Amino acid sequence: MIRAIINGDKKVELESSKDQWNIDGESVSFDISSLGDNQYHLILNQRSYNAELLSYNRRNKSFIWSINGRKTEIKLEDSFDILLEKMGIDKNVSNKVSEVHAPMPGLVLDIMIKEGQHIDEGEALFVLEAMKMENIIKSPCAAIVKSIDVVQEQKIDKGDILVTFE
Repeated sequence: MIRAIINGDKKVELESSKDQWNIDGESVSFDISSLGDNQYHLILNQRSYNAELLSYNRRNKSFIWSINGRKTEIKLEDSFDILLEKMGIDKNVSNKVSEVHAPMPGLVLDIMIKEGQHIDEGEALFVLEAMKMENIIKSPCAAIVKSIDVVQEQKIDKGDILVTFE
């Protein structure tokens, strides 16, 4: 089972088996065709929809679609997410990161952030050189930079703290 949360409030349960799909326990008929470039045509219970995938976040399993010209956010939760919710465990708390550590030994080539700066998940933080390759270290979460714990041209070891978040 998969739960879809539409625009942050409407929850819909989806189940599939072979060629059969159920939405909130009701059997539905559908057909979907890719039109290319993130464009799709969907027929759901004899109703036609034009859909364009505007963006997605694989980590959060969330998608922003334009469906018949209306912007719609859809977040998916799998059985694991639903089980965590039933157990009262907030998975967002576990995603809170307070430090970013060096994934490998190397040399800090560039620092792309400043203390006090708000950064988004996936935003570039540092460029590290390791084995003659440049590696971009990205933020694992949205946060505010509390302190930068390295300087440009500093040699670092694997596991060294690069940045601390508030």
